[in-house]
Amino acid sequence: MTHYQTIVPSQLARTLTTHTLHLKTWLAVSLLTLTALLGGIGGTVAARWLTPATTASAPPPPTPAADRPAATETLPVTGLSSVVKATLPAVVNISTTKATRGQLDPGLGLPFFPDIFGPLPQPRQANSLGSGVVVSPDGYLLTNHHVVDGASDIKVTFADGRSLKAKLVGTDPKTDIAVLKVDEKNLPAIPLGDSNQLEVGDFVLAIGNPFDLGQTVTFGIVSALGRGNLGIETYEDFIQTDAAINPGNSGGALVNLQGKLIGINTAIIARGAQGNQGIGFAVPINMARLVMEQLISKGRVVRGYLGVTLQDLNEALAKQFGVTGNRGVVITDVAADSPASRAGLQPGDVILEFNGQPVRDLRTLRLTVAQTPPGTTVQLRILRNKTPRDITAKLDELPEDQPLGALPGGGEDDRPNAPAGSALPGVTVGELSPAVRSRLNLKSGVLVRAVQPGSAAAEAGLQRDDIILQVNQQPVSSVAAFDAAVRQSQGEVLLRIFRGGTNLFLVVPRDRN
Repeated sequence: MTHYQTIVPSQLARTLTTHTLHLKTWLAVSLLTLTALLGGIGGTVAARWLTPATTASAPPPPTPAADRPAATETLPVTGLSSVVKATLPAVVNISTTKATRGQLDPGLGLPFFPDIFGPLPQPRQANSLGSGVVVSPDGYLLTNHHVVDGASDIKVTFADGRSLKAKLVGTDPKTDIAVLKVDEKNLPAIPLGDSNQLEVGDFVLAIGNPFDLGQTVTFGIVSALGRGNLGIETYEDFIQTDAAINPGNSGGALVNLQGKLIGINTAIIARGAQGNQGIGFAVPINMARLVMEQLISKGRVVRGYLGVTLQDLNEALAKQFGVTGNRGVVITDVAADSPASRAGLQPGDVILEFNGQPVRDLRTLRLTVAQTPPGTTVQLRILRNKTPRDITAKLDELPEDQPLGALPGGGEDDRPNAPAGSALPGVTVGELSPAVRSRLNLKSGVLVRAVQPGSAAAEAGLQRDDIILQVNQQPVSSVAAFDAAVRQSQGEVLLRIFRGGTNLFLVVPRDRN
């Protein structure tokens, strides 16, 4: 076997430095000899020449600790071993078995049994690995829904090598949280922290079972809080961290320097890579705790329900609705026989506050409503026609998800006498057939037949097959009514449209130079 030694730039620099030092040593000996001969002034000059330049100006003394501002978190001088020793025994490896349907080889592998019916289905066993956290000494564990989803058998392996069979207590796909139970007492458990107290920059440890290597600890900081709109789960309020999280870490612990559990590691952004890219996400423990308590006590998660469809405000919408400041969400639709409809809420109302707390965006309001128990009476501060109002509503329980209504497809394009355009530049609209209106349960609307690329309407987000329900909050039920409403607009047109089973608002400039 031939061995090769690769010299990297740093090694090359060290080699050159070694030769240079040998040369300097030879020169120094020669000069010292010369100094001894010359003496006096010559020795002084030589000594000054040989003195390193760094000693000419010594660095200032360190600032006394008493004069420095105190840090909220300090790293132990000897490392984080004390935190790890306290928390590692409570983080477990989870292995699951799932029954899948495979196929037999053609002919069942026998040459005299031809494949006359095609491959036959055959059950197979698929195994997956993840992590979990013991949160109570009597055997309750937290993990991710996707770690145990569809599992027929769940096994938990502890740091000391013990393996126990676990029972699935309950699971919540909307937050990706699951609760397991093992029949064991006096287990090591991690105390739950308060994720609401986290700040960006706080130190954290991620503990789990990446790549099935066994228990692994990584270190980092809280990179961001309240991450959402990632399309990972229905309810997203993630802690983002740069502590390395890799496949297999799912369901593991995110802990602070006090050894308290502040998150359940859930996802990473890899962009095609196989592992950590410094962007990982954890479900905050406060959210996980609420889910866990309900799964244990009720076997399911009960959420509050207001019955509105919401949309975030952009600058153009905020101007149209008279909203000042960076707050508020607009109601685009109100469900029939819902708390919102009974309270008198209407499409176009802007919700500014919920129980006295400012509403920043749609995501946080959805989270707040969902985490409020059904039957709770809530106070809403809204803006209607640019006038503030106070509304009281009593929340119901969130019903099961309903399928979205389908938009009319290309079959609507074969109707005769389609208009060549409309009063809104770049937009062609047509009548909405009674059949489509009945199927989608719409009382008004015109169908967008085409949107010219590059037009103001296209840039505002209007799309072909959108159904325009209102112009400037006035219903339109025909092309003529639509054109008349648009012509009455001054500068900008506020459209309420129906798309993919939901409603939303768009602001389209009517005239653009």
